Amino acid sequence: MNLFEELKWRGLIDNTTSPELEDAINNDSLTFYIGTDPTADSLHIGHYSSLLMAKRLEKHGHHPIMLVGGATGFIGDPKASGERSMLTPEVLEANYNALHKQIQALWGFQMVNNLDWIKKLSVIDFLRDYGKLFNVNYMINKETVKKRLDSGISYTEFSYMILQSIDFLHLYQTYNCRMQIGGQDQWGNITSGLELIRKVEGSDVKCFGLTMPLITKADGTKFGKSETGTVWLDANKTSPYALYQFLFNTEDSKVIEYLKKLTFLSVEEIEELERKTKEDAGRREAQRALAEAVVKDLHGEKGLESALKITNALFRGNLQDLNEEERKDAIKDMEKIQAKAGQKLEDLMIETKVAKSKREAREWIKGNSIAINGIKVTDPNQIIDNADLFVENVLILRRGKKNSYCIELVEE
Repeated sequence: MNLFEELKWRGLIDNTTSPELEDAINNDSLTFYIGTDPTADSLHIGHYSSLLMAKRLEKHGHHPIMLVGGATGFIGDPKASGERSMLTPEVLEANYNALHKQIQALWGFQMVNNLDWIKKLSVIDFLRDYGKLFNVNYMINKETVKKRLDSGISYTEFSYMILQSIDFLHLYQTYNCRMQIGGQDQWGNITSGLELIRKVEGSDVKCFGLTMPLITKADGTKFGKSETGTVWLDANKTSPYALYQFLFNTEDSKVIEYLKKLTFLSVEEIEELERKTKEDAGRREAQRALAEAVVKDLHGEKGLESALKITNALFRGNLQDLNEEERKDAIKDMEKIQAKAGQKLEDLMIETKVAKSKREAREWIKGNSIAINGIKVTDPNQIIDNADLFVENVLILRRGKKNSYCIELVEE
């Protein structure tokens, strides 16, 4: 299996602009770029597949350039749901600096900022040198623009396509960059860039575009900054434990897809995990492999060790083994249930709906099925107060082996 065939097997190729690209990927040494705008101070899991794509190509002799759009971030790439909110220059600069630091630390790619060349254009230069080369009929037929015609689109966002095309032209002229890679929603912008290069440099120029399928959840929604529950690549925004849990809870219907797109596990390793999932999905071996591979890649051995330590402590009830930071990570994404401090355990269990009645609460307590912060409790009359806190103002009440409740104590 050659490189292009493996990329197709992994589901990483949605479309290409030329059949010649397959040979170029297998046998050439291409300089290519992937772009993102600094609309947040961290990349998220939706970006991860694209960055791994860059790493896969780099391992085979290609040269990646990461473009963070300090200029295009001011404009906003059109999205189907409507106009983007404009960020201030201060926020964009802070986001750019954060992304630059993150990408350098994780992957070490060559990085460029399109503000460096776009800020030099005057309005007259923009209209005469570039605007004249774009046909409005061509632009409005691009999918992302077409979806907005009924609801309306500002000239600002409408012109985003031109700015991204200028990026491709500039990188071709400056670095001999001959390929752009983006998500499938970037097809219109990529092909516009190729058209601009041909009009400026000549039709015999060999440049390419490649789009990747968007990573989606089981319900078909994509991972993105605008979606709820964003999973960030920054450990301060999404801890290694939270990332591990997110991936470990991947649905069986998606886990093999994610293994192909989000890890460097070999074809043979993934096929073996697929076989095991079909035979016994309950063991969740594929999910475990996925979670361990991604967390280790992003946060190293130390991050993976922390994630596994917290996971094992919560699963086995060894909560006393966790330090304060690990305890904070453990409860960060757990649903909090409020309960009054200073009441009997059996009453607290009824208030929080852990038990339906006092009789049921007592049966569980006296049956050795209730633990607070990993310690068994056998007295239904034990008073639960601030002395029982796990971390901050919460405690972990565990019923049996599988039911854990994060209870936030409040004063009356």
